[in-house]
Amino acid sequence: MSITIIKAGLFSTVQDTGRKGFQHLGINPNGAMDVLAMQIANLLIQNKADEAVIEFFYPAPVFRFNTAAFIALSGADFVASINDIPVPINHPIFVPENAVLSFTKKQSGHIGYLAIQGGLELNEWMNSYSTNTRAGAGGMEGRALQKDDELKLKASAIQKNSQSQLQVLPWMADTKGLYQTQSLRYLPGNEFSLLNTFSQQFMTNAQFTILADSDRMGYRLKGPALKSKKQIELISSGVTNGTIQLLPSGQCIVLLADHQTTGGYPRIGHIIQSDIPTLVQQSPGTVIRLIPVNMETAEKINTRQGQYLQQLKNACTLQLNAYHRH
Repeated sequence: MSITIIKAGLFSTVQDTGRKGFQHLGINPNGAMDVLAMQIANLLIQNKADEAVIEFFYPAPVFRFNTAAFIALSGADFVASINDIPVPINHPIFVPENAVLSFTKKQSGHIGYLAIQGGLELNEWMNSYSTNTRAGAGGMEGRALQKDDELKLKASAIQKNSQSQLQVLPWMADTKGLYQTQSLRYLPGNEFSLLNTFSQQFMTNAQFTILADSDRMGYRLKGPALKSKKQIELISSGVTNGTIQLLPSGQCIVLLADHQTTGGYPRIGHIIQSDIPTLVQQSPGTVIRLIPVNMETAEKINTRQGQYLQQLKNACTLQLNAYHRH
């Protein structure tokens, strides 16, 4: 029971929700860039929401399923096909044995996710399957997936009742409203008050372009040079996924899944957790807008997202149970 990488993608890795609780040891969290898409893909096929998945960019990898499987794709739409038959994202899909999953073009989004019912048979490292390429640990030998890699699968219900034909099940996850239209909300950070008057005013409706040298560690933003009221030396402090740091150049970086554990640059804000998926799905060259909100608003938005995922889980369980009865 396995899948084989026939063609390596740009940078494909195994990820889950990340390695929590080890930043004080200098271990960065890693994990899926778009945790929401990862959870949606898993819930569509009755996996635990935090089951490890394959995260990929475009050009995307090509997979061969050496056994029948039940899968879901979410996040970016790279126009997927199985044995040259187009298949949609955000639907559960039965994949027959020896089928080949490939992608033809980048239609929308920036990062795709493949979840397989039962999950991948891997070794945990520090309570997570996420790939840490710097430490060379987690995922597939701590590295990006390569041609001819074979990933073993855990047993799942579909493998016991092998499906001989490709089948896309009719229900789907409706993600409209979950992703913003390039307007991202943030909480002002510890050092926001150190910005001068112009910079604080700009950050009430800030417009930035995502730069090409953005990666899993952080998205670099291009906008007007922001300045502090005065030059100060800061002690390195803890940072997290979504922290907006002001660089010495006056430009900003938003720290993401592979961020360092501490930083000495001013933390002028934090993208709210629910809007990080919107940010990471934007390609370099995209213009985004940052809007400040308060903690109460951020918590309400986060709660709504949690409710959506619970409703999706309940609905998929009912649909799949009814499907198996027939």
